[in-house]
Amino acid sequence: MAFDELTRPGAAFIYNSAVAAWAICAAWEVGALDELNENKKLDAHEFADRNGLDRLSTVGMFRALASVEIVRRHDTTVIAAELFDDVYHNKSFFHWLSRGSAELFRQMPAVLAEENRVGEYYQRDPAAIAYACREISKICYDPTFWAAIDRIEGGFEVVADLGCGSGGRVMQVLDRFPGTRGIGVDIAEPSLVVARAEAAENGLAERTGFFQADVLNLQPRPEFADVEVLTCFMMGHDFWPRENCIATLRRLRELFPNAKRFLLGDATRSVGVPDTELRVFTLGFEVGHDLMGTFMPTLADWLGVFDESGWELLRTNEIDVAVGEVIFELG
Repeated sequence: MAFDELTRPGAAFIYNSAVAAWAICAAWEVGALDELNENKKLDAHEFADRNGLDRLSTVGMFRALASVEIVRRHDTTVIAAELFDDVYHNKSFFHWLSRGSAELFRQMPAVLAEENRVGEYYQRDPAAIAYACREISKICYDPTFWAAIDRIEGGFEVVADLGCGSGGRVMQVLDRFPGTRGIGVDIAEPSLVVARAEAAENGLAERTGFFQADVLNLQPRPEFADVEVLTCFMMGHDFWPRENCIATLRRLRELFPNAKRFLLGDATRSVGVPDTELRVFTLGFEVGHDLMGTFMPTLADWLGVFDESGWELLRTNEIDVAVGEVIFELG
């Protein structure tokens, strides 16, 4: 069957695409996507042997990718195909969905039921989410983030990242500014274990501190008084609804009294986009947060809270790569 025939709405294409989404995640984690990106071609058996993988299963992974023409396969020879570059660029979005949020979507029938939507009624994999979000940040936020950092006058010595995940942003800042120190705060201890290990591996343990805490119920720490730059990416939607968001922003202003800049970056809910024209990540991100009972604010919603937040909105950077990304520069 030709690929253009497959692209017509049909059960086989939808089914094969679902299997391929899992295969994209696996191929990224075992290094196959990176190798194909570099060399455009590999032998599945040789790759499996070299990486301690089962040959038959490895070929099956590539079959899934070939079923939707991410690669072409001739026996064990695998060649990057028409869709490979697009998929490689967007691989972290697949990982967020199929690895980080797999249990949430698997339990969709139960999660839909009102009677079940109490307490901690869903599960996700925080380490997998952090793994994906590090690259999602690179794709969606980093160029605008560094431009905002460069606009901070007078320099800074201490940066803190709220919802830091595996600590990527903190360590990037410390790499770029050798005289600085960094603090990371996250609710997920598994992500912080990764952050501490990477900081030690990169010689940054003495310049970093990673603390397990709920940003929405953050308690004072002596270290917070030294923070001059505060960052928070891809978790601002957790501040909402509106009254909670204003209260959280005010609380952060009190907890970090010497922060001269707060860079707040997040996705915003799409408005007026037809269901059949949604970009990669938008549907998974928005439906996933609907299932979790998390309100996703629009850009207009965000712009309506800052006057009461204790922070001054200095600049709004609309990025809009995948899910209406924006970075607010607050002071």
